[in-house]
Amino acid sequence: MNSLEQAEEPRGFGPPIPAVVSGNCRDLKAFERRLTEYIHCLQPATGRWRMLLIVVSVCTATGAWNWLIDPETQKVSFLTSLWNHPFFTISCITLIGLFFAGIHKRVVAPSIIAARCRTILAEYNMSCDDTGKLILKPRPHVQ
Repeated sequence: MNSLEQAEEPRGFGPPIPAVVSGNCRDLKAFERRLTEYIHCLQPATGRWRMLLIVVSVCTATGAWNWLIDPETQKVSFLTSLWNHPFFTISCITLIGLFFAGIHKRVVAPSIIAARCRTILAEYNMSCDDTGKLILKPRPHVQ
């Protein structure tokens, strides 16, 4: 069995599925539904943080380029050079502030959640993909 959908298929001949297994399947489906819902709800905020990081990074790179090609940059002190290029200075300070605020974690938050779930689910012979769908692994055969 590779997914929970296959776990629901009716069985042909053989003993009926015990109520405990059926209850576990419902619990797994509820966990999967909640995990996918949580990861899905993180996506819009993650997208906004990514766009903000891209915009500030492009502004910083553009400001740095203008700062470096300015002939006055080599002739004046470092602080005066920064004072002469406020766009670069402000965008650089903003980028540093965003990293101190934890933007590097916020842009990958769904991946962090999925990776932590994979770590825990590995103990139960399960895993999950990046969207939160559970993957059931075959039980190891002990001989």
